Order: sequence, then C-alpha cells, then structure tokens
Amino acid sequence: MTAAIESSVGALLAERRAAGRGLLVGYLPVGFPDLATSIDAAVALVENGVDVLELGLPYSDPVIDGPVIQAATQRALAGGFRLRHGFEAVAAVRSRVAAPVLLMTYWNPVMQYGVERFADDLVSAGGAGLITPDLIPDEAGEWLAASDRTGLDRVFLAAPSSSPERLANTVRHSRGFVYAVSTMGITGARADVDRAARGLVGRLREAGSDAACVGIGISTPEQVREVLEYADGAIVGSALVSALAEGGVGGAAATAARLASGVVA
Repeated sequence: MTAAIESSVGALLAERRAAGRGLLVGYLPVGFPDLATSIDAAVALVENGVDVLELGLPYSDPVIDGPVIQAATQRALAGGFRLRHGFEAVAAVRSRVAAPVLLMTYWNPVMQYGVERFADDLVSAGGAGLITPDLIPDEAGEWLAASDRTGLDRVFLAAPSSSPERLANTVRHSRGFVYAVSTMGITGARADVDRAARGLVGRLREAGSDAACVGIGISTPEQVREVLEYADGAIVGSALVSALAEGGVGGAAATAARLASGVVA
C-alpha cells in the first residue's frame, strides 16, 4: 500500500478495525432511476449502515457489469446522464452524510474529460477517490501522478487469475483498499460467493496488502459476515441496485440495513 498520503477510506477502515469490525461498501449508479433519486438512495444507504459509497458512472460499454447494473446504467444514459452529474452527485451526497464516496468508472471517460481536470473536480466535489476496473497500475502513470498530487484514493482490482507479480504491483500502487474480485465472471448476486475470494485475499496479504475488500456476488448478510471473517470489507452492488429498481429508495434502505446486520463486531 502507498503510505505517504493519508487515505480517507483507509482511516475509516483503521477506525472500524480498532472496533473489531469491517467495512460495508455499497454501490449504486449515478442517475438511476434519475439523478435526484440516485442521490437520495445513496444517502439512504449510509443512513442504514453502509460505511463507504461506491457511485458508478454509467458507461456505454460496461464490460465487467452484470445484467442488473447494465440495465440500470443504460437507463441512466437514456435519461440524459452526463459526466458532470457524477461530480454533482458526490457533492450532494457529501453535503448530507460524512461517509467517503468513491467513484467507480471505466478509464475512457476519465481520459476524455482530462485526467488532471477529473481529479481536481472530484476533489472539489468532496470525493475520496476512484475505483477503476479496466485500468491496471502498469498503464496508470497519469492517474498515479494526479492522485498523488490531489491525495485521492486509487482502488485497483485483483482477480484470482492474477500472477504474484501483478498482485504485488496492485498492492504497491493501491490506496484505500484493493478490490478483490471474488469470481472470474461479471458482477451479479450469487447464491455462493466464490471460494476463490478467500484464497485471493490470502495471496494479497502475502503481497503486503493491509486493506482488501471483496466484491462481486455478495447479496446477503450471511455472505457479508463470511467475507468479513477474512477480508477488511464487503462490497455489495447488484443486490442494492435491484432493491432500488424494485422498491425505490425505501427498498434500497431496507436492503442496506439487512446487509449491515452482517457486519458484527
């Protein structure tokens, strides 16, 4: 882990760890079903036990997203989502709750916007950093420089197929946490979180990681509890997006509260 710059997510993780518990990270796409509702829903997640928000920027080619999230992001795009709405959402959420807010984005929109400009606008909005699913540290020189300049967290992904060298490089350049992908597939709730996640987190520990959060496939409080037995955080996406789609802000809030019951000291 890069240690020279203090991470807001890392500081919260340390606080939770001292209390004997892990993080619950909740994902929602900005602009679904509309911008105002997505902001209200994100706030509701925090008010019902989510520690860190991951707000996704809708993108036309979401290669890692499963059908639930793809449908939501496509609806957001059809509804007129623009990149500036991501910064507006972060600022609006941060004006109402104190939880760190990470943006999840594919790299092309950042490049099109301008890496330095994107970093500056995210800081101005009160954002904590970026999760970049299709960017590897080897190709992230411009983002590494911009995030070091601004102090933003940078969350890279690690997969069960990653080589020891790739894991070590990911750990070395991540700040906040490493996103441990629990399966080799796309996102989506599953009956059983892939057992490979436990092994992957173990390999990340061996590579020097002190902050690994597991995502993809977590949908129940029991799975949250199981993941937090060996990881520092559990990331939930599709289950929350489905709840928002089917039950509105109230449905998302109830699902967050149920998932948070799996986070026990």
